Amino acid sequence: MRPIDMILLLVALMLITLVVMQSSKDSAANAFSGEKSELFNNQKQRGYELILNRVTTVVGISFVVLSIVAIAI
Repeated sequence: MRPIDMILLLVALMLITLVVMQSSKDSAANAFSGEKSELFNNQKQRGYELILNRVTTVVGISFVVLSIVAIAI
């Protein structure tokens, strides 16, 4: 296994962990039943949620970049 593949695997596992750690904004039952949803409600994230969101964004972007680099090599 190439080193880039190992790094990509670690970043993928980190991304999965970060996504699972985030709290759900809306329940799946409400989304499919047609009940009133707060999906488009503009609530600002603060504290832990904001940091978790930003870290997830950075790790997601790095995953995409590493995937492109791994394919190019």
